[in-house]
Amino acid sequence: MNEESYRRKISAILSADVVGYSRLMGDNEEETVRTLTRYREFIFALIQEHRGRVVDSPGDNILAEFASVVDALRCARDVQQELANQNAELPEARRMLFRIGINLDDVIEEKDQIYGDGVNVAARLESLANPGGINISGTVYDQVRNKLPYQFEFTGEQTVKNIKDPVRVYRVVMAPDSPARPERIAPKKRKTSKAGKVLLLLTAIAVLGAGFYFWVNMHVRTLSDKPFPDDLSHTPISRGASIAVLPFKNLSGDPDQEYFSDGITNDIITDLSRFRELLVIASNTVFGYKGKTVNITDVGQQLGVGYVLEGSVQKAGLDVRINAQLIDASNNAHVWAERYKRQYRDIFKLQESIVQAIVAKLAIKTLQHEQIRALRKQPQDLQAYDYVLRGYAYYHRRTRAAYATAREMFAKAVALDPLYATAYVGLGELEYGKVAYGWTEFPAKALENAFKFGQKAVELDESNSYAHSLLSMVYTFQNQYDLAIKAAKRAIELNPNDSGSYNELGWAYLWSGQVDQAITALEMALRLDGSSPRNIWWHLGISYYLKERYEKAMHILEEGLIKRPDFVGYHIALAATYARLGQKEKAAQAAASIHRLDPFFNVESFGTGFRQPAHRDAIVAGLREAGLK
Repeated sequence: MNEESYRRKISAILSADVVGYSRLMGDNEEETVRTLTRYREFIFALIQEHRGRVVDSPGDNILAEFASVVDALRCARDVQQELANQNAELPEARRMLFRIGINLDDVIEEKDQIYGDGVNVAARLESLANPGGINISGTVYDQVRNKLPYQFEFTGEQTVKNIKDPVRVYRVVMAPDSPARPERIAPKKRKTSKAGKVLLLLTAIAVLGAGFYFWVNMHVRTLSDKPFPDDLSHTPISRGASIAVLPFKNLSGDPDQEYFSDGITNDIITDLSRFRELLVIASNTVFGYKGKTVNITDVGQQLGVGYVLEGSVQKAGLDVRINAQLIDASNNAHVWAERYKRQYRDIFKLQESIVQAIVAKLAIKTLQHEQIRALRKQPQDLQAYDYVLRGYAYYHRRTRAAYATAREMFAKAVALDPLYATAYVGLGELEYGKVAYGWTEFPAKALENAFKFGQKAVELDESNSYAHSLLSMVYTFQNQYDLAIKAAKRAIELNPNDSGSYNELGWAYLWSGQVDQAITALEMALRLDGSSPRNIWWHLGISYYLKERYEKAMHILEEGLIKRPDFVGYHIALAATYARLGQKEKAAQAAASIHRLDPFFNVESFGTGFRQPAHRDAIVAGLREAGLK
C-alpha cells in the first residue's frame, strides 16, 4: 500500500448485519430485498443525522464510521428503536432483526474505505450481539459510560477470530419499555414463528443416530444476560412467605468482579431456597432485572412475591463489604437493613448471617435440623470457591471456548479442594452440556463422565441438590426414568425452590407416562422461574397435548416458541397440535419449519423415548395429520 494513498486516524466503527438473512431470502427473496432496501434507507438517514458516514454496505451488512463514539452509540440506539417499531408492523416470520457492534480504534483510510483490526473487532462484536441488540468494546465503554444515561452489562473478555488480544465486551441494556429487544416486541400478539437456523441439534442427532429431541433441554442455571420476563403481571402473589433476591450490585469499580457479585447473589438465593416454608424466585428470572432501575412494588407484583432483597457487594483485597436490605413489596417499607464488613475468609459466615436475618424477619418457623440442612458444606479453600464462581460465569455463556475455560476453573477448584462437591457438579454439567449442544463425537462417554462427576459430588456432599439434579438429567437421557424421578425428588427435598429440579422431575414424569404428575411439576417450575431458558414450555405443552387439551397446549407451546424460535421441538409439537385443532394452514407452516430446521426429520424417529406407546402414537398421529411423513 502506498503510504501517500492512505492515512491513519481514530474512528468509532459501527458494524451491523441482519440476523437470519439467508433464511429470510430462502423464504421469500423479493420481500426480503424490499424490506432490506426500506430499512437501509432510514438506517443511512440516521447515520447521517448523527454525523456519521456509511463506508460500505455489501449484502445485508452495513459499515459506518463516526468521529465521536457518543454519536455512534446514540445512532445505534435510534436504529434499533426504529427497527423495532418497523418490525412490529410485520408478520413475525418476516421481521428483520439487526445486530450491531461498535468499536473505537486506530484505522487506515484509503479511498474512503477503512481497514485494520479496529474494523475487524467491530464486526466480531456485532456477531456476538443479541438479535436486536448492541455490543460495544471496552474502549467505547471507557469513553461513553459517564457521558450517556445508558446502562451497560459486562459480558467478559472475549477471544475473537484473528484478533491477538481478548476484547472487553459490554452489552448495551435497552430500556425496559423499549421494543428494541426482540423478545419484547408485541409479545402477546405473536403466535407462530418460522424463524430459525439449523441448530447444533442436528449435529448432535446425527451423532446419536436417533430422533431424541428432548435431550437438548440444557440444564442451565444462568446468572445473567437472559431474556427479561415478557409478562409476569398475571402471577399471583404467594400466600406464604415469598421473596425475590435482586442481583447485588458490584461496587468494586472493576467489571471483572461481576462474577463475584453475581455468585454471592446466587449463593444467597440457593441458601434461602432450602427453607421449605419460603418461596424463592429463581436466579434466571431475577437476573432479568440486572442493571435496571426498578420499582420494588412493581417487582413484587410482576414476580408474585411479598418481599424483595437488594444489596451491593464490594471486594477489595482481603476485605468484603456487603450492604443488604429487605423490603416489603406491598408498601416499599424497609423491614431490615444491615451493612457488613468482613474478611474474605469469612464470606460464608457473612452469607449465613444475611440468610438467618431474613428468615427471622419473615417469621419462618424452622426446625433446627432444617437450619442445619440449609447451610451447605463449605469448601476448605476459598480460592477454590473463587474458581467455582469464575467457572460458572464462563459456563453460562454456553460457547465451546467458554466451556473450555470453565473446565479449567472447575479443575483448579478440585485440585485445590478435592472434597468440594460443587466443583464436581460443574464438571459434570459441562460434560452433559457437550452432549446437549452436540459438541462431542462421543456422547456416551460424555454422559458417563457426567454421571461419574455427579456421583462423586453426592458421595462428598449428599445434601448438594444440584448433584442429584445432574444425575436426574443423565438418567432421563438414558431412559432410566424411575431413577431420574427418584434423583429429582431428592434434589427438590434438599432445595424446594429450585425450578431446574422441578423441570427435571416433570421431564422424567412426562417420558415415563405419568402426565398428570408431569404437569404439576412443570407448572411449579414455571412459577419459580418464568424466564427460564429451559424447555419447560415444550414439556408442558406436550403434556397438555397428551391430555387432549389442545387449546392449552397450543398457547403454552407458542409462548415457548417466542423464547426459542429455532428449536425444532416446538415446531414439531405445534404441527401436531394445530392439526388436532383443525388449523390446517398453521399446521402446514409448522411442518415447513420442521423441514427447514431438520431436513432429515422423520415421523417414525420421533418420540422413541416415550415409555407408553400410546403417547408416542398420539403425537405421531397428529404429525401425520399435519402432512409429515
